[in-house]
Amino acid sequence: MGRGKIEIKRIENSTNRQVTYSKRRSGITKKAQELTVLCDAQVSLIMISSTGKLFEYTSSSTTTKSIYDRYQQTTGLNLWQSHYEKMQENLNKLKETNRKLRREISQRNGEDIDDLTFQQLRGLEQHMEKSAERVRHRKFHVIGTSTDTYKKKVKSLEETHNNLLRAFEERNNEDCHYALIDQEGDYQSAIGLANGGPHIFAIRLQPSQPNLRDDEGYASYGSRLA
Repeated sequence: MGRGKIEIKRIENSTNRQVTYSKRRSGITKKAQELTVLCDAQVSLIMISSTGKLFEYTSSSTTTKSIYDRYQQTTGLNLWQSHYEKMQENLNKLKETNRKLRREISQRNGEDIDDLTFQQLRGLEQHMEKSAERVRHRKFHVIGTSTDTYKKKVKSLEETHNNLLRAFEERNNEDCHYALIDQEGDYQSAIGLANGGPHIFAIRLQPSQPNLRDDEGYASYGSRLA
């Protein structure tokens, strides 16, 4: 039983349309490859799907550009002329825009204003006043931001200074204990005791002070300490 004839028209179902495109693209690519090998022909094949994907096949002995060049030589047509004209038109528009911008910049610098009418000069003046106002507003904003940052730094430094000052005063107000040590053994014991507390200080009398070593001097010195 033979296959039925397929009506050649657009396939409405997008999934079926994509499947048909993929199958027939493979078939036409195979035919192009066979034509290249069997007939030693230069073949270039370009296909763009409905989703915008490009597929290109070119025989290994040539390139797509060379095919286009051969086509132009054979038919006498210039395939790039329209594209070149569009590029030239776009280039001219860009040049005109650049010329106008350069003229506006020079006029804002006080140049090329001899040919301007009163209305044009008035408009230029208003534009410059608005620009100056925006610049001035931005300047004051930057100054305000810098001032706020400086104030915050000063406040932070003042808080740090006050905290250190309070800590210093609290440490000075703490009671400190002193011990007068005469014998070497007692002095070592006091040193060990002092190491256990930060507010105990041991003082040892030096032998080179005889006036403090005798009983009378030691007693008088002890009475003065009392």
